Amino acid sequence: MLQLKRHFADLSDRVGLAIDDLIVAGWTGRDAAALEHHIEELAAIGVPRPSAVPLFYRLSASLLTTADAIDVVGGGTSGEVETVIFSLADGLWVGLGSDHTDRNAEAQSVALSKQLCQKPLAGELWRYDEVVDHWDALVLRAYAVERGERKLYQHGAVAAIRHPRDLMQRYAGDQALLPAGSAMFCGTLSAIGGIRPAERFEIELEDPVLKRSIRHGYDIRSLPLVS
Repeated sequence: MLQLKRHFADLSDRVGLAIDDLIVAGWTGRDAAALEHHIEELAAIGVPRPSAVPLFYRLSASLLTTADAIDVVGGGTSGEVETVIFSLADGLWVGLGSDHTDRNAEAQSVALSKQLCQKPLAGELWRYDEVVDHWDALVLRAYAVERGERKLYQHGAVAAIRHPRDLMQRYAGDQALLPAGSAMFCGTLSAIGGIRPAERFEIELEDPVLKRSIRHGYDIRSLPLVS
């Protein structure tokens, strides 16, 4: 059960969420050239080209966590800042998460690489209806802490990524919306300086229209890879 704080109008509440289905949308760039750059970026670390774009990976919802640290096996993992759409009984909500991924396993299977890592979430949500009309103005940022130095890792407007309305319709078909109890990671931006591991990852979603932000940070604890 996830405990999250929801903001709507000038009010807020705290709810416990039981998410049954976790979907991670991949290869979601709107711009063909930028998407190709991301595909090549991953190909450089051995990840095969996708069979189609976008793709939807089904993962265990138990991977979702609001903890401030995660454990991974080995030193070959990294995060990806993403908006997350939650479909609840009272409608759609927008959150922020990191699609933390095992890059070593990614060369074997993208789905496997995503299933191997927990998916950190910020502890706050916005009502989707409050941001949908200015969705493309939202900004994503991520920082990686490498050997104690905090560096900008990803930065850009969500306008570079397919609109969640498009992703939901492609995933759900005629239903057009995610079933209640679902959460969808909506895709990410290219990494500044290339994909690489870090000891800490910090993520941010900024709404410059309503002048608010959601933030989260987590440490990555690497467990020894033994055989």
